[in-house]
Amino acid sequence: MSDGPLYLGFDLSTQQLKAIVVQSDLQVVADAKVDFDQDFGAKYGIKKGVLVNEDEGEVYAPVAMWLESLDLVLQRLQEKNTPLNRIRGISGSCQQHGSVYWSRQAETLLGGLQADKTLVDQLKDAFSHPYGPNWQDHSTQNQCDQFDAKLGSAERLAEVTGSAAHHRFTGTQIMRLRGKLPDMYAATSRISLVSSFLASLFLGTVAPIDISDACGMNLWDIPGNNWSEPLLELTAGKDGVAELRSKLGEVRQDGGGSMGGVNSYFQTKYGFSADCEVAPFTGDNPATILALPLRPLDAIVSLGTSTTFLMSTPVYKPDPSYHFFNHPTTPGQYMFMLCYKNGGLAREKVRDALPKPAAADADAATDPWATFNKHALATPPLDMHSDTDRAKLGLYFYLPEIVPNIRAGTWRYTCNGTDGSNLQEEEEKEGKQAWPASTDARTIVESQALSMRLRSQNLVHSPSSGSSSGSSVLPAQPRRIYLVGGGSLNPAIARIIGDVLGAADGVYKLDVGGNACALGGAYKAVWARERAEGETFDELIGKRWKEEGAIQKVGDGYREGVFQRYGNVLAAFEEMEGRILKVAKNT
Repeated sequence: MSDGPLYLGFDLSTQQLKAIVVQSDLQVVADAKVDFDQDFGAKYGIKKGVLVNEDEGEVYAPVAMWLESLDLVLQRLQEKNTPLNRIRGISGSCQQHGSVYWSRQAETLLGGLQADKTLVDQLKDAFSHPYGPNWQDHSTQNQCDQFDAKLGSAERLAEVTGSAAHHRFTGTQIMRLRGKLPDMYAATSRISLVSSFLASLFLGTVAPIDISDACGMNLWDIPGNNWSEPLLELTAGKDGVAELRSKLGEVRQDGGGSMGGVNSYFQTKYGFSADCEVAPFTGDNPATILALPLRPLDAIVSLGTSTTFLMSTPVYKPDPSYHFFNHPTTPGQYMFMLCYKNGGLAREKVRDALPKPAAADADAATDPWATFNKHALATPPLDMHSDTDRAKLGLYFYLPEIVPNIRAGTWRYTCNGTDGSNLQEEEEKEGKQAWPASTDARTIVESQALSMRLRSQNLVHSPSSGSSSGSSVLPAQPRRIYLVGGGSLNPAIARIIGDVLGAADGVYKLDVGGNACALGGAYKAVWARERAEGETFDELIGKRWKEEGAIQKVGDGYREGVFQRYGNVLAAFEEMEGRILKVAKNT
């Protein structure tokens, strides 16, 4: 470790709070984490980081648990002898869309924190609502319908806010809570996103919402660069617009720089320097794209509890089926994102439904994914053993899905594998599903990747010649795909994603131990404090980031013939979604 300045990045996700410390050269020097279930499960009654009200579709987390976690993760850094006194900048990422509701005592309590007491003890009266809605919440369908209708259509809402209405988006959550808990809403002085909430703790005052994270609210007018007056009116009522605008505050336009020095609580209790500054925090998905310098046509697939597909683009082409955000660090750039609730948890459901391995199978005894991977790789693309076989397609939604907005359920279809024609649903027969559970292992990964390909195909073009494939003219596809999150360690998932999405230069794992979001936050802190006048995030980080040792090639990506086979059924996959969506709307 050098003796120079250090930078601290956080990731407050659904199930953990992680912290990473890096040097100016981006080398990681320390890390620590708190696992909510392991550390606080018994105390707060949570499972996988959240509480669930099944009757109303609510999913939420105790704010007090996050307060305790911050003290605990800093203690764990101390126990590792991390020189917190050398930290000069703090930033981070937090689960997107979640909201925190501050009481009228919040500013006084934040500004008067004492080092001999804990955060949770001192801030127990700082909140008008003890819970923060989680991105898995699906209680807001009524509000979503009103949001889509307010501007005339889901398409128009997406043009203004970057997204159609979604259950988890903060605007619909605020609208529902205002109706359900009017006294709580009236007692709320400020509303934070989880990212600005965590930044507020370090600042000792309520922090502004970050420009990129604000785009996950369905309230921010991206082209107009302001809060949308009609959508504020819908959320808060005609006479409540000014009040809601005050609760939300001004949006932080600059993703870098300093919002202020670190609160004295952290200086006295943990040894932070008075020279340590707090940079804007952002959402977990924007932070993921900061974890490495993306080049044109590069994409990130985050394989965590949810699954996301991310690209950076200068073109604003909103559509109700995906998301556009302002870039977290670069004005004039946008972030394209697909987000699926049925990501890692759905893959686990399919894995757990597979036939149990033989007792003599040593790999299955030590690796819970061994059986899944064996079946996934043994099954040919679309389970087509020959060109005359029908292609198998499926949707595996154990939770109501975001893209497309379809209720929970599992559907299995087949179609002509050469052109996608003659799409037919395969029904259960005599209590047995349409095909063996072993086939589902490949089909669920194909399904998730086909959805990504369908919705990103208009944002990619043919990579330049001279790629590793050896072909001079390639179909439109990403240049590289970077995998992050827990699923990035799985070789079968990496292979299938490359088969479906392509990737002319291959599929790579970003080797940060599943800590991409925290690392993106740490990089953001480096840039915020050390940037030269006019120096962009990509310029500064690009100079310092070393590809060697940071990424590992885990798949070849584009395979001629295989990529085209999936292209043949892309329209059928879209038709399958449409049929299911139509039935759902009519029931």
